[in-house]
Amino acid sequence: MTTSTDSRIVVTGATGNVGTSVVRLLSEDPEVASVRGLARRLPDWSPPRTDWSAVDLASEQADLVEEFEGATAVIHLAWAFQPTHDPAATWRTNVLGSIRVFEAVAAAGVPTLVHASSVGAYSPGPKDHAVDESWPTHGWPDAAYCREKAYLERALDTFERDHPKVRVVRMRPAFLFKRQSASEQRRIFGGRFLPGPLARPELLPVLPDIPGLRVQALHTDDAAKAYRLAVRSDVRGAFNLAGEPPVDAELLGEMLGARPVRLGRTAARSAIAAAWSLHLLPASPHLFDAVLRLPLMDCTRARTELGWRPERTSTEVLEEFLHGMQEGAGAKTEPMRGRKVG
Repeated sequence: MTTSTDSRIVVTGATGNVGTSVVRLLSEDPEVASVRGLARRLPDWSPPRTDWSAVDLASEQADLVEEFEGATAVIHLAWAFQPTHDPAATWRTNVLGSIRVFEAVAAAGVPTLVHASSVGAYSPGPKDHAVDESWPTHGWPDAAYCREKAYLERALDTFERDHPKVRVVRMRPAFLFKRQSASEQRRIFGGRFLPGPLARPELLPVLPDIPGLRVQALHTDDAAKAYRLAVRSDVRGAFNLAGEPPVDAELLGEMLGARPVRLGRTAARSAIAAAWSLHLLPASPHLFDAVLRLPLMDCTRARTELGWRPERTSTEVLEEFLHGMQEGAGAKTEPMRGRKVG
């Protein structure tokens, strides 16, 4: 493992769910000299040894080379989930913006790029056993999120070929939650007016059990530790990140004291599609289709090569997140602002 007290790390998307955890962890690390956080809107938050720059990756006028000069690593986390009804808009930010980041890393001579990929980049896979990082990354093409994550995997293939001196690490985390992200994620996926108190277990006597709805969860702070380890080591390539056990209706039913009731995919998708078409629900039916097909991930490589293990179980992660929804939890950044509804 390599460390240096001269480490200067730039983090894009520094005010979001993952960014706030990564910035906080790096700012507390004595081996890190400074952190620069890039975000569209500057936060009311001042961690130690951290400065901020207002940068919109969707803008061709953003001077990313200047922002990256002198950095020992760039951690690229910036991502726009909305507007889900305008995939061209998210493409401009997520794909074209990421390509600008990659090009600026090379132009500024930054030796390390850590990119936030996702379980969503993977092609459909099994739910009864886990796959490693060699599983194909072609995504689910009908879902913008998966399509964009998969495209960037191909862009990084080309980038690594053309810039072999840049150490590229691709993180592929499961669904990420923490208490402070509850309000942001409720707005992104459930809509800004979805009442947080609906997360109370006593209001959920039954729980839909949808075939294929078996996924993995991870605490955002645990993911942040993997990012820090990636910056401080000499590893390259992709790393799966997920907690245990996998989350399905049976586990949620036990956690919430609710009875799982079988619900067909078609009925569930029809309800989501209707709400999305009426702009009542931000999460699209295409993303629902993708979630049902995501493989479970094997995290052996992260354990053996990074020395990474999550500290929290999936149950602990979801319990913390649900309490955050009930309380309207948030943080001192614009994307993470708290808001209790209902």
